[in-house]
Amino acid sequence: MLIIPGLLSAPRVAEFQKALGEAQWADGRATAGYLSSRTKNNAQLPEGHPVTRRLGDLILEELDKSQVFIAAALPLRVLPPLFNRYTGGQSYGGHIDGAVRPIPGTPYRVRTDLSATVFLTDPSEYDGGELVIGDGAEEKRVKLPAGDMVLYSGGTVHQVTPVTRGARLAAFFWVQSMVRDDARRAILFDLDNAIQQLGRTGADHDACVRLAGIYHNLLRQWSDT
Repeated sequence: MLIIPGLLSAPRVAEFQKALGEAQWADGRATAGYLSSRTKNNAQLPEGHPVTRRLGDLILEELDKSQVFIAAALPLRVLPPLFNRYTGGQSYGGHIDGAVRPIPGTPYRVRTDLSATVFLTDPSEYDGGELVIGDGAEEKRVKLPAGDMVLYSGGTVHQVTPVTRGARLAAFFWVQSMVRDDARRAILFDLDNAIQQLGRTGADHDACVRLAGIYHNLLRQWSDT
């Protein structure tokens, strides 16, 4: 699990909140699978809604500029973001996202190696609404400032706890990585961070080049494009 602070700036968040506040929401269960429909209780913007497309494109633009996201996800394909709202006790029980999802309007499909949520409401504005990732001893509860994003394995059980006050707005989407294995992707991310830190400290240039070579050779061996 990785938290990326400030993916969206405060003015951008305000723009999103205004657009979402004026949009027409639909029952989120319309896009849920058989099992998920039993536990999903929220509102969602339709995939083809003009607001969904416009705001989703803005998030994709920010992802393209986020070096942390690119290094961690090693994205091959990113599904256009969707938007949901929880209020009045709504929640989403424990579930695992579908492994493969279609790209709307195209014949292509995306393997959901990674799931992502961008929080669009500050925690002080609502009670509940934690994103709970994992279960048992591995459980992590996430409730981030507006504009922050959390990235986590698409094969992880997760849920959203009931929102008992206010409204929780968020964007969510999935990523197909060039490296499908979580452990290998984590190794590459740690190695990339180490190389960047060594470079900033003025470490021996030749040693940094050799480490960079190891990184790219591993990526070349493990990636699927």
